[in-house]
Amino acid sequence: MAGFDYVVVGGGMAGHAAAQGIRLVDGAGSIAILGDEPERPYARPPLSKALWRGQEEGSIWLPEVAGTTLRTGVRVSAIDRAAHRVELEGGGAIEYRKLLLATGGTPRRLPGAAEGVIHFRTVADFRRLRALPAGRRVVVVGGGFIGSEVSSALSDAGYRVTLVFPEETIGARTFPRDLGLHLNGYYGEHGVEVLPATRVSGVERRGDGFAVRTGGGELPADLVVAGLGIAPNDALARGAGLDVDDGIVVDASLRTRDPDVFAAGDVARFWNPALGRLLRVEHEDNANKMGETAGRAMAGADVVYGHLPFFYSDLFDLGYEAVGVVDARLETVADWQEPFRRGVIYYLADGRVRGVVTWGAFGKLDAARALVAEQGPHRAADLRGRIPV
Repeated sequence: MAGFDYVVVGGGMAGHAAAQGIRLVDGAGSIAILGDEPERPYARPPLSKALWRGQEEGSIWLPEVAGTTLRTGVRVSAIDRAAHRVELEGGGAIEYRKLLLATGGTPRRLPGAAEGVIHFRTVADFRRLRALPAGRRVVVVGGGFIGSEVSSALSDAGYRVTLVFPEETIGARTFPRDLGLHLNGYYGEHGVEVLPATRVSGVERRGDGFAVRTGGGELPADLVVAGLGIAPNDALARGAGLDVDDGIVVDASLRTRDPDVFAAGDVARFWNPALGRLLRVEHEDNANKMGETAGRAMAGADVVYGHLPFFYSDLFDLGYEAVGVVDARLETVADWQEPFRRGVIYYLADGRVRGVVTWGAFGKLDAARALVAEQGPHRAADLRGRIPV
């Protein structure tokens, strides 16, 4: 049976960053990364951003980490904590001294979807979508983070795009209503057919394409893309008797209840001191920073993860950065320097700023994090101009 000092389950950005973190502390320990995709680790954000706007696919591949054994196309079926080993689908096992679960998430499925619908997540999904000639019709289901990015990128790349979602506006769970309504119109001006308040009841094959069923009739498509978020891949942890609550629960040093088992990335639920609550974050900054911290902790460093992650998006020629809890159900205060082009949106709860979006303004994350960490109280009237843009 093969054995390693460190075994990382998950070949994505968090797993790769963990291997780098291990190497910062332990230059000689053996490391195995077990990835279920057939590809080596890569950066995921360009799949719905830069690769549609001229960046080459070769730019996404992450550098090799010295002395690391990478096994792709491998699925772990169980963890034997007592024996310090992971069991592999199809037979075989690998022993570990320290184990990291960086298992990411699985795209939420579109109910009633026919085979061939792309639930967008991987480089294989990107390649299949990119193989469709420009000018063909694509229906994108979901008006959240992934749906809004993919639809704008496809439209920029010359596809005929219809964006369908059940909410009133694009980004309805994140943005104030007036900004969401503006985005509906903005996408329409950029050639996207926007169908808000529209539920998809199913997708079936129709000749060489698809028919998307909605309450208002059928939408023809050459390809259908669903961007409905992800569910954390925490079944391994649950099966091993670890604490799971919409993700794998970890302490400040990213350990589970088993001191030899850690978790990081999209799958990990961690305590954030600035917000005073548990979080699970599905974005690049968190994967990289948390993965590296977990790797250092696995290798014996006395570290804690106190980082408040950010995320960003590109929507046609608009862009934003966000930090903290950006939930449209909170009280929002918009401070526009140029309406819907440049400004700051603050999200408040119980008299404190819990999240910030800087819209069309960049390099403001340190100020935003400091504001979120403040005890307050914060009043809406006092926030205008607080983060100058």
